[in-house]
Amino acid sequence: MATFARIYVGDDGLSHVEDMEPPFGQSADPEGALEATPFSRATEVAFRRSPPGHFQDFHTPPRRQYTVTLSGEVEVTPEDGRTRRFGPGTVLLVEDLTGKGHTTRVVGSEVRVFMVVALDD
Repeated sequence: MATFARIYVGDDGLSHVEDMEPPFGQSADPEGALEATPFSRATEVAFRRSPPGHFQDFHTPPRRQYTVTLSGEVEVTPEDGRTRRFGPGTVLLVEDLTGKGHTTRVVGSEVRVFMVVALDD
């Protein structure tokens, strides 16, 4: 089952990670889904690979974006220090655009392959 989470800046000015439930609702989807979320406007999509052990120190994203882990596992540590691990099937809404941001580390022995969907808003 897919995991949905978001990285955001709280009222305290720090980045945090929380689980989230997308706004699924009844759908008249011509592709046959019974439930769907509203479409989000996206500007770009990219696929990326990071090797095991790859570490990116504190950073903020250049825009709101989704990252979808396809393989491998990533460890995310926001400013509040509560580290979380996310593997294949994880959808992260990354929107901590201000402050110190978060770190990412590829854990385990597998290359992390992920998709980044840049949101237009």
